[in-house]
Amino acid sequence: MNDDLAALSARIDHTNELLQRMLAEVAKTPSTHAIFVDAGYLYAAAGRLVAGTEDRRAFDLDAEGLIDALIDKARTIFADSRLLRVYWYDGARRRIHTAEQQTIAELPDVKVRLGNLNANNQQKGVDSLIRSDLESLARHRAISDAALLGGDEDLVSAVEAAQGYGARVHLWGIEAPEGRNQAEPLLWEVDSQRTLDLDFFKPYVSRRTAPAYESAAGRPTREDVRFVGAQIAAKWLAARGRDTLVELLPGHPYLPGSVDQDLLVEAEGLLQYSLRGQADLRRALRDGFWDHLRTQY
Repeated sequence: MNDDLAALSARIDHTNELLQRMLAEVAKTPSTHAIFVDAGYLYAAAGRLVAGTEDRRAFDLDAEGLIDALIDKARTIFADSRLLRVYWYDGARRRIHTAEQQTIAELPDVKVRLGNLNANNQQKGVDSLIRSDLESLARHRAISDAALLGGDEDLVSAVEAAQGYGARVHLWGIEAPEGRNQAEPLLWEVDSQRTLDLDFFKPYVSRRTAPAYESAAGRPTREDVRFVGAQIAAKWLAARGRDTLVELLPGHPYLPGSVDQDLLVEAEGLLQYSLRGQADLRRALRDGFWDHLRTQY
């Protein structure tokens, strides 16, 4: 009997020793945080705050500089934690990256996740992507803290899912010129709240100015539009690479619907003029785009 008790005691001591070692290793493991950015909320709220408009075509956003600033902000808040990565959620037609989204995706420590963009330029599926990532990372203990930059009430379920696995969710918002731009139910559910003000965003948001060639009537010439088409083609080549865009050449003079739509939106932003319903200017835009591409191959 004494031998059995001695053996049992020895096994208990061994188990305690293993537990102590495990706890010591856990204590050495740094906490990990991730930043989740709802780009739809970011563009709308920051555009309204700095440029006075939510229309993406009316202002430029230095995404790289802003992401660095968000990482630095998180570093000061989660001082003893390491960054897993920044998750950037946005919408795109057919979930095909725009040139801007491709540039963001190529940044270090950044993961771009795309929902769909409907005919009214409304994001679809972004909230479910955020929930999926938050829940998965929390469940696998990949993060201990999540900084969520967003404001939609639909994000409540994402917050609850992450908290259910032990992660803390910290809501970051953007200063609203008046009222609130975040849903109250979302504010109630998170573990902490923080508002980023005008001074934080000013260096990264700038309103686009109307081009000098704009006439009094506001309608650019065909040559103006053709030149803008060539400008965009050059920008896309630099961002996407020759191998990606060479796939378009066999389709000349036609562009895939998603590419044609992105070209239109970007051109309207540069021109500060709507090309909808203006077939001659749309043709000039495509001609300029194709002219530049064909000179490069």
